[in-house]
Amino acid sequence: MGEIKRISKAREAGELRLLTVVGARKDAGSSPTGIVGRSLARQLLAAGDRVRVIAEPGQLDDWPDAVELVQGSITRPLECAEAFTGVDGIFLAGAQPSTVQDALALARAAGVRRIVVLSSHGPEYEEAYPPETWFWLAIERAVERSGIEWTHIRPSAVMGSILEGTYPATGSDWPDTVKTELAVREAFLDEGHYPFIHEDDLAAVAVSALRDDDHVGGILEAVGLPLSTRSRVLSIARAIGRDIGAVELTPSISRANWRSRGWPDSGIDVTLYALEEYGARRAELTQWTLDQRPSVREIIGRPLRTYDDWAIENADRFR
Repeated sequence: MGEIKRISKAREAGELRLLTVVGARKDAGSSPTGIVGRSLARQLLAAGDRVRVIAEPGQLDDWPDAVELVQGSITRPLECAEAFTGVDGIFLAGAQPSTVQDALALARAAGVRRIVVLSSHGPEYEEAYPPETWFWLAIERAVERSGIEWTHIRPSAVMGSILEGTYPATGSDWPDTVKTELAVREAFLDEGHYPFIHEDDLAAVAVSALRDDDHVGGILEAVGLPLSTRSRVLSIARAIGRDIGAVELTPSISRANWRSRGWPDSGIDVTLYALEEYGARRAELTQWTLDQRPSVREIIGRPLRTYDDWAIENADRFR
C-alpha cells in the first residue's frame, strides 16, 4: 500500500468512498482533480460518509482532518491495493487507459459497488477513431464492462482550473499577470466563449452520483453556460475592486504564450477551437446546455454557482 500520510480516527458509521487525485495535467479535457476532490470530500463528510483519498505527491495537503489520506497514484493502482479495502464507491479521477484495468480488478476484488468516472467531453468525438487511439472512451468502456455499477460525469471546464494549472489554457497565467500588472492578454476577448462550471457544483454532481441510485448506468453532462473571456476578467476585477486591463492578442501569439507555459499543442488547439466555436454558435450551444436532462440544477437541487461567486471566493489569488 502507498505510504499513509495521515489517517484520523474513522467514523463508525457511513459508507466509505474512495477519491483519486492526480497532479495537474495540461492535456485537453483534464479537470483539476485536487480542487474538485477536496470539495467532494467536504461534501461527502457533511453527508455522513467516510472518505479515503489516494493522492499523488503535491496533492497531499489541505484535506479535511477526517479524511484518510494515502500517498500513491491511481495511475499505478497495484502499489496502493489496500486502499480499495472496504470501499463502497469510487470517484475515479485521473485514471490512465494503460492501468485502469488494474484498478478495476482491485475494485472488483474489494467488492466495490459503484464507480463514478470523472470523464471529459472527448468520448463522443473519439468514437470516430480507432479504439487504439481512445483515451477517455477507453476508460469509460472499461468501467462499463467491469461488472460494477457506473456513472460517467462529463464536465465542462472547471472554474478553478486556472488555479490548479489544468486545462483549459485560457486564463492559465491570470493569477500572475493580474497580481503583477493588473492585466490579462488573450485571444478572442469578446467573441470567444467557453463553458465553465464551479468546482463545488461539479463535486455536488459527484455526491449525487455516488450516493443516489438515479444515475446508475448514465452519463451526466455537468456543464455550465458559455462565458466570454472578457466577462470572466470583469468578474475578477469586481472581486478585487481594481480595474484589469484586457489586451487582445492574435491566436498565434496566444498559442506562443500558452506553449511557453508548458501547454501542449493538442490542448491549445482544443482551446482555440472551443473559443471560436462557442462564440460563433453561442445561442445553439447555450440551448444545448439548457436542454440537458437531468440538468445540473436538478441533480444538485439548487442554482449553479456563478463566475462572480467563484471570483469573490478566490479574490486573494489575484491580489
